[in-house]
Amino acid sequence: MARGPRYKVPRRRRREGKTNYYKRYRMVMSRKPRFVVRKTLNYIWVQVAVAKPGGDYIVASAHSNELVKKYGWRGGTANTPSAYLTGLLAGYRALRKGIKEAILDIGLHKPVKGGVVFAAAKGGIDAGLNIPVGEGMFPSNDRIRGKHIASWSKTLREKGLLERFFSRYLAKGLSPEELPQHFEEVKKKIIVEYGG
Repeated sequence: MARGPRYKVPRRRRREGKTNYYKRYRMVMSRKPRFVVRKTLNYIWVQVAVAKPGGDYIVASAHSNELVKKYGWRGGTANTPSAYLTGLLAGYRALRKGIKEAILDIGLHKPVKGGVVFAAAKGGIDAGLNIPVGEGMFPSNDRIRGKHIASWSKTLREKGLLERFFSRYLAKGLSPEELPQHFEEVKKKIIVEYGG
């Protein structure tokens, strides 16, 4: 550990690897709501937050597990298609609360081109929110719809390894090759519910 009279111990959340205070300060000073995307190994969270002196106020939020419970999603809850649908859901909810624009907050996730966090942002934009993100950062439409998963599953089926990699999909009654069609069905359900 560093020593000396000029050494300053970082704040607790910085030491724990949870908050980048430099980025957070710039986002809070913009005085715009934040479109917060967080991902874990199994789930995606999307929240629209407004900074207040006492802490962040969550205006709207969506969790990828809601796709399973409310809309009949049978695919994975942490992949690109589910991130897009979760962002779409959060975007519609934010619009209902009167939020028109937000800035993207990906926290400490690396800004990888075509990554899951940008798929969620694309969902928010397609819902009608104004989120400034460079066009080159979004995944392709085929990837958002899950065509890459479907084509990979076809290869695995030919090799006899489908059960090994897609046992959760098969247990839920979804063939991975049908994921793009299933994605469109769930997307339509969300759009119909929110009148988009």
